[in-house]
Amino acid sequence: MHITWLGHSGFRIEVEQAVLLIDPWLTGNPMFPAARRAEAIGGATHVLLTHGHGDHTGDAWTIAAELGVPLVGIYDLVAAHPARAGVDNIGFNKGGTVDLNGALVTMVNACHSSTREIDGKPVAVGSEAGFMIAGEDHTIYVSGDTDIMADMDWMADLHQPDIGILSAGGHFTMDMKRAAYAANRYFNFRTIIPCHYRTFPVLEQSADALRSGVKPGVQVIEPEVMEPITI
Repeated sequence: MHITWLGHSGFRIEVEQAVLLIDPWLTGNPMFPAARRAEAIGGATHVLLTHGHGDHTGDAWTIAAELGVPLVGIYDLVAAHPARAGVDNIGFNKGGTVDLNGALVTMVNACHSSTREIDGKPVAVGSEAGFMIAGEDHTIYVSGDTDIMADMDWMADLHQPDIGILSAGGHFTMDMKRAAYAANRYFNFRTIIPCHYRTFPVLEQSADALRSGVKPGVQVIEPEVMEPITI
């Protein structure tokens, strides 16, 4: 399994026979090196979206159309949005599981908001979500943009994720201290990868508080853009 950060909340996850692009905001992302776009998206089999905000949907429709691969996410966003013209989709909802080339992806709850600008106005496009991605004897919890929520209790108990990709930049989502609290209270992660940080000055710039706050034995990996993490 290879997990590659694309900056902000974007990831490329190679698991089973799938290459999943999650929240691929590349164009205009100050952390992403534009010259490496082809490398970042090459061979992708699916594009997954956690919610509708532009710093997550960014290049999703463009990439899906260019590669001829489906968008995957909550129905109201990927299947019912006007921008879907010419793009295949796999629309599902919370509690549903889809098999993406052997990777089993279950949509779970998140606590945030989900809008997309249409004709200059923010319009609700479904609701925010996270994903549990099971494959190669691991389960990855992709939190999406969220704060701590009581749902993390049953989500962790049912899915038993050992890898957490957690939004932890603060201001718009939980910060590093809150992410550490959530990890300690609800989960039994072996590996945590923070995201939604460092992109802008208003966000946290390091994961020091997360690393120092989690239980002993939990590996916190601060990702570097376009440097694959092998698990």
